[in-house]
Amino acid sequence: MSEKVLVGGVGMIPFSKPGASPSYTDMGAEATRRALADAAIDYGMVQQAYVGYVYGDSTCGQTALYEVGLTGIPIVNVNNNCSTGSSALYLARQAVALGDADCVLALGFEQMQAGALKSHWGDRPVTRARFQPIMRELTADVSDLPQALRTFGGAGREHMLKYGTRMETFAAIRTKASRHAANNPLALFRNVLTTEDVMNDKVMWPGVMTRLMACPPTCGAAAALIVSEKFAKKHGLRTDVQIVAQSMTTDPVESFDPPSLISYAGFHMAKAAAQKVYEKAGVDPRDVRVCELHDCFAHNELLSYEALGLCGIGEGEKFVMDGDNTYGGRVVTNPSGGLLSKGHPLDATGLAQCYELTHQLRGTAGQRQVEGVKLALQHNLGLGGACVVTLYAKN
Repeated sequence: MSEKVLVGGVGMIPFSKPGASPSYTDMGAEATRRALADAAIDYGMVQQAYVGYVYGDSTCGQTALYEVGLTGIPIVNVNNNCSTGSSALYLARQAVALGDADCVLALGFEQMQAGALKSHWGDRPVTRARFQPIMRELTADVSDLPQALRTFGGAGREHMLKYGTRMETFAAIRTKASRHAANNPLALFRNVLTTEDVMNDKVMWPGVMTRLMACPPTCGAAAALIVSEKFAKKHGLRTDVQIVAQSMTTDPVESFDPPSLISYAGFHMAKAAAQKVYEKAGVDPRDVRVCELHDCFAHNELLSYEALGLCGIGEGEKFVMDGDNTYGGRVVTNPSGGLLSKGHPLDATGLAQCYELTHQLRGTAGQRQVEGVKLALQHNLGLGGACVVTLYAKN
């Protein structure tokens, strides 16, 4: 039988620019301490830990958690590109749901370097090497641009050509992110932007993208304590936030055949994961009123609206222009400011999303609070690939 799985505590540190952050050990330890303090329990009560990071040596998870305590618990290091934080959460939830443990820590941290993402290995195949010719062929006209920008910018361009979506719509998404982040003290960028600010920023891809439409490299950490209901009740933890459904998907054939950058950028992974979550929970996407989704680029936020069923295929621009992605609309997307304004320390991201949605369901999100939240959806994408979609509910 599956145990009811609760979020017993969450912790997050302010995100910062590369070169301005503490070390990953300090960040990971501090996020963990904050989650423990939120749950009001001691580290000695944690039975397992799943720790995510991309840019680090083996057993960095142990190195960070040894600063919190030496208790001999299993510590598993996780790496699933930008979905690593949610992959750690996925494993923690599984352990509790299957009854293997009653209190499990999921931690994600990243100490990033400035500039575009890059591989640190030059003597072996890169991830997705078999399929990268698809991306290169479909973006051959911008071969000098970084790979991530070509992938997500190319997906946005495909949507523009197919549905008539305007570049100004992606600027409006970035502007919305800035308004939301202005109320988040943990966000990296809290200055409110106008659509004109975004459109007039440095052009990265003429007619497709300016610099402000891409998330910045960021350092940070976030953590969550995932517990069984019986553990929470026995030790006096909060029982008000439950993980009711969760799914992880990897690339299906449709990601690569027929060639499409919308597909290549993870659309089918997200759609399949969302459908599984809705079916398992017995809910409709129209029941969701708040969502933290993977807006690594403004273009991917719009694509994710459609993949997650928040609007119909090809209706992303209307969804934005009608204000259905913000307060007063149908579903408030990224009340935290999202990756675009809050920042994207790759493996803290999934757990930072968990942090935000936990506070939304508790009713403790302050000026970011969405009224009447009963369900909260999380979408975290990593190319290579993995997508994790999680549905939380007020217990």
